[in-house]
Amino acid sequence: MATTRKRLTLKQILAWADAHRKQTGRWPNLRSGPVRGARAETWAAINEALRKGYRGLKDTDTLAGVLARHRGVSRGRDPVRLTIKQMLAWADAHHRRTGQWPILRDGPVPGAPGQDWRNIDNALRLGFCGLPGGSSLAQFLDKYRGVRNKKGAPPLTTGIILKWTDAHHRRTGRWPTTTSGAVPRSSGETWSAIGGALSQGTRGLPGGWTLARLLAKHRGVRNRKDAPRLSVRKILTWARKHHRRTDRWPTAKSGPVAAATGETWAAIAHALIRGTRGLKGRTTLARLLDKHCR
Repeated sequence: MATTRKRLTLKQILAWADAHRKQTGRWPNLRSGPVRGARAETWAAINEALRKGYRGLKDTDTLAGVLARHRGVSRGRDPVRLTIKQMLAWADAHHRRTGQWPILRDGPVPGAPGQDWRNIDNALRLGFCGLPGGSSLAQFLDKYRGVRNKKGAPPLTTGIILKWTDAHHRRTGRWPTTTSGAVPRSSGETWSAIGGALSQGTRGLPGGWTLARLLAKHRGVRNRKDAPRLSVRKILTWARKHHRRTDRWPTAKSGPVAAATGETWAAIAHALIRGTRGLKGRTTLARLLDKHCR
């Protein structure tokens, strides 16, 4: 029975199809006979397995449909030739329309029947449609439109990142976060991309870090998500020191806590209300001081 025959994968079918075209100059169809290099396999049998979704193939399709989607082939014939000028025109139109450069998942190309961005990427990679191959959509846009290719982004080091954080602080008076946008004079870097590389361990970084943790370690910047635990006793000690110095009890608007580097009365008030940083919550700074100090 056909269902007991060797399992198929889409990757293997496409490899056989590429080899067939290289050997014969044509794409295979269900009448192309035996599959060269695949014992007892025929293109008709492959088409049947695709159509019925068996032999390990999950989605039903046809050989023509697979070649159309993954190789840009129309009805068994070679697709229309692609040119750099035409692909750039489609990419520019996509950018004008969406504000973004195209990626593989963007689907069909408006005004270009039978073309989609994944087919174009395949053609650039594998050398179809008159293209030399060895490229990709991301590399193409990087080369001709200066769009940063994430996979080709240069390596990063802690020293380089800290240099940019210091420049950001001098310029803005604030330390950067992952939402701080572009990094000036960095050839296309963004704080979001840097945060991703720190977290994922790409681009030469060890991984498992965040921008906030990096700044906390090397610049002493308080990491809000890793703030030290508080206690009522500690808060009351700081409040009494504040009162002796200013003759006023602190409020959430009293600014930094002089006796605790990096701490603010606003952050303490928030922790008291929310019950974070080791506190029980559901109280206020004013109520705490009324109960213990006033």
